[in-house]
Amino acid sequence: MSMASDSHPLDPLHRVRAIDTEITHVWMVRTFLKHADESEDDEDLRSVVRDLYDFILAVGPLNEVEDPTAYLKMAKKKMSRLRRATELYEEIQPEVSGHTNFVMAARSLRTAVDRIEAMIKAG
Repeated sequence: MSMASDSHPLDPLHRVRAIDTEITHVWMVRTFLKHADESEDDEDLRSVVRDLYDFILAVGPLNEVEDPTAYLKMAKKKMSRLRRATELYEEIQPEVSGHTNFVMAARSLRTAVDRIEAMIKAG
């Protein structure tokens, strides 16, 4: 049994943990957008919320990961959908709202998604 400090930075379990950390940010952006009044009337925004949730649900919670390699494979499979949702949100965000919360949500989402993608590609 290896301890976290013994794991190589690019080994599958390290990468899974790094992705899970970024998913916390994706979750918070998703929650913010889901509960924003603007989501009620904006189908594109609701689509972003659904696609973010789809990625989170597909990889599952860290404490249920039995096979880091399978987790990474699923994350890679779902990455294009996560990327498209991020790009769509970045595109529509100025129309949805220019409020700082929406601007920062776009930046936070982009940062998390870029880091997730880097961890997927690191293998």
